[in-house]
Amino acid sequence: MRAMILAAGLGTRMRPLTDHCPKPLLPVAGRPLIVHHIERLARAGITELVINISHLGEQIEAALGNGDRWGVSIQYSPEIEPLETAGGLVQALPLLADSDDRPFLVINGDIWCDAKLESFIDLPMHEDLKAHLLLVDNPDHNRQGDFELIDGRVNNAGDQLLTFAGISLLRPSLLSGYSPGKRPLAPLLRDAIVQGRVSGEQHHGYWIDVGTPARLAVLEQRLAALESCP
Repeated sequence: MRAMILAAGLGTRMRPLTDHCPKPLLPVAGRPLIVHHIERLARAGITELVINISHLGEQIEAALGNGDRWGVSIQYSPEIEPLETAGGLVQALPLLADSDDRPFLVINGDIWCDAKLESFIDLPMHEDLKAHLLLVDNPDHNRQGDFELIDGRVNNAGDQLLTFAGISLLRPSLLSGYSPGKRPLAPLLRDAIVQGRVSGEQHHGYWIDVGTPARLAVLEQRLAALESCP
């Protein structure tokens, strides 16, 4: 399985920390945030990685190189300006897709989650499905939620909405036919949901959107506490 880490955002909510350092390279528990993703992917046996880069992207490429120090292979998809999630995926599709429409894993670079990524490798995903989403309880900054989960299928609306965790399995065919350019992912997912072609699961472990300095500090404290445990 191939995986893409989304790392092309401007990091505006994280300023001033991101004025001179791209958000994926901000340190947490002694190493860059994006390295935590790479290490978890490597432990899961997912070693073919694509990373999209834009804002200060040359720093990311210089810091990570080809990934061999973690036992992975990294290819980069540079964006002159951030293309949003679907736009970045469309541009990187030649690096992610194969001839049999096999799903690839997508991880937002600005989250931290203790979900077992290896569980996605052998996930039974029926060929009529275009996406599989990981959902979590709504955090304080997204109380309204995003999607409803009923019997393993995702709905656009409902009484018990959950938050999209920023981890998903996507088939290349979800993105095929779209021209390059700036494009959000949510409309594509919502169209596929209307067609009944999106499954999902709820993660009950730890998850955080590391989008602000305050939440970065929260994650730092949590990981420090975990590492201090005997």
